Amino acid sequence: MAKAKAPKEVKPQIKAISFGGGVQSTAMVVLAIQGKIDFDVALFSNVGDDSEHPATLTYVRDIFIPWAAQHNFPIHELQRVMRDGTTRTLWEDITREGSRSIKIPVRMNKTGAPGNRSCTSDYKIRVVSRWLRENGASKDNPAIIGIGISTDEIQRVSNRLPVNNQIATYPLIDLGMNRSDCMSVIADAGLPVPPKSSCFFCPFHRPQAWAEMRRDEPELFEKSAQLEDHINGVRAMLGRDKVFLTGRSIPLREAIQPAQEMLFDNTADMDRCDSGYCWT
Repeated sequence: MAKAKAPKEVKPQIKAISFGGGVQSTAMVVLAIQGKIDFDVALFSNVGDDSEHPATLTYVRDIFIPWAAQHNFPIHELQRVMRDGTTRTLWEDITREGSRSIKIPVRMNKTGAPGNRSCTSDYKIRVVSRWLRENGASKDNPAIIGIGISTDEIQRVSNRLPVNNQIATYPLIDLGMNRSDCMSVIADAGLPVPPKSSCFFCPFHRPQAWAEMRRDEPELFEKSAQLEDHINGVRAMLGRDKVFLTGRSIPLREAIQPAQEMLFDNTADMDRCDSGYCWT
């Protein structure tokens, strides 16, 4: 008589916060620690120390992860791991020799509209998905992922993820919380409010954000301009039109003046990372 197979072990369902280091996802971790939402862990997918805004990395590593650890709430910092086991950053992906890929949504010439992008999918969603898979999440046992979208960004809500081991949830929407509410939650916990999180060279920056960067962080502004130069150098060799980091269809150095010279500039770029894994 054949021996019956032991039932396949099903690991407990993972309940994780997609943590980006910004206001909304920081508030979600605080709420989880307070027992107001049900999550066990937070996952911070770092697109690269050379790509994330330095202020975000400082806040996450020096302030928030230690604070969360004091409250026994784990935050795991993840990176994109290639097939050969090496890690790669978003900056390296764009600038490496021979690369024709532009992962970020650069602005197209003439129209200023954002082009296609894969940065969020490759450096956020799939990185998180890999960690979840390695820790027991699957199509049959998907993880619950809390995404930091508040009521004032409800247009970004989407349940469509390019992976099948996750179910997206939006705790801040369920609680009726906006960005200001999130800031209050963080401050009431005795923490400084984090800066807005994004790659420092993100083409979704509003003109005012670029202007403030040029005034306050000129080295990051110039590095962004050099990235724009690099991308267009590659495109020139391929016989393609120029692209830009702003919607103004001119180079970044020409498009943006320091913030004090733009006090009455009402130009608004409303496009944002809309996956729920960026600007969190």
